[in-house]
Amino acid sequence: MARRGPLGQWWLKRVQQPLRRAGAVLTAECLRLLPLEAASALFGGFARRIGPLLPISDRARRNLALAFPGIAEAERERIVAGMWENLGRVVCDYAHLDSILKQADRRVEIVGADRLDALREDGRTGILFSAHFSSWELVTVAALMRRLPVHVVYRNANNPGLDAYIRRRQGASGVELIRKGPRGARRLIEVMRAGGHVILLVDQKMNDGIAVPFLGRPAMTAPALAQLAYRYDCPVVPVRVERLPHARFRVVCGAPLVLPQTGDKAADILAAMTAVNAEIAGWIRQRPQDWLWLHRRWPRDAA
Repeated sequence: MARRGPLGQWWLKRVQQPLRRAGAVLTAECLRLLPLEAASALFGGFARRIGPLLPISDRARRNLALAFPGIAEAERERIVAGMWENLGRVVCDYAHLDSILKQADRRVEIVGADRLDALREDGRTGILFSAHFSSWELVTVAALMRRLPVHVVYRNANNPGLDAYIRRRQGASGVELIRKGPRGARRLIEVMRAGGHVILLVDQKMNDGIAVPFLGRPAMTAPALAQLAYRYDCPVVPVRVERLPHARFRVVCGAPLVLPQTGDKAADILAAMTAVNAEIAGWIRQRPQDWLWLHRRWPRDAA
């Protein structure tokens, strides 16, 4: 439990956060010394064994019980272990992102590449959306492979030092990172007005969002994707990543969503975000171990 009061705040800021940042950065830099396949297998296996023992895994178990009522305990534990293995491998993907970019032709397969090409050539702004699913950073890599310039909207990590490290690794590709918040919102508008393309991860809870069905239950969901799509009349393309053996990846670009146009703004936004959530839920049902179940996606009192 986090400490409270001035002493607790001092401890968190001056001791815990620097130690966490140093540990995370040291781990990532050590993983960079190993070949990608070896690092991914090593740290994925480590995370698979250690992660389920951590207290935060109880949140994943609760989320699984909400999303899949009646799930057997053995199946639930298999998914939790698989989630941690994937997360461990994601750490390696970030650490080796520069080498993945250099070796993209043999490491990254794109299904539906013509949809990225269409976005590049149509002269309009556009939105790619994904989720914290498999190795989500590979959406950016796929766009770069098809010469589609993109801007990534992201939520900063709680630890400022760790956030700076992640941004440095992500920014190595030259892609602009737009941090969520008032300043980032203004920059996002500038990009879309200029015809740029943005990547949004839309599976996290937003307390002041709208209630939208997600895996069978209402979940507070950011409506920004739909609001932007209607405002700029632009295509919205779902993109998911699948992890393949030997540190390879498949990026699947779906057909652009057909958004309702009834004239009722609130109803259309709700319907659009319902379609977005349904798309992501479909991915999760197919490969539940690939989603990050650690988010507080549903209300605490959901039952």
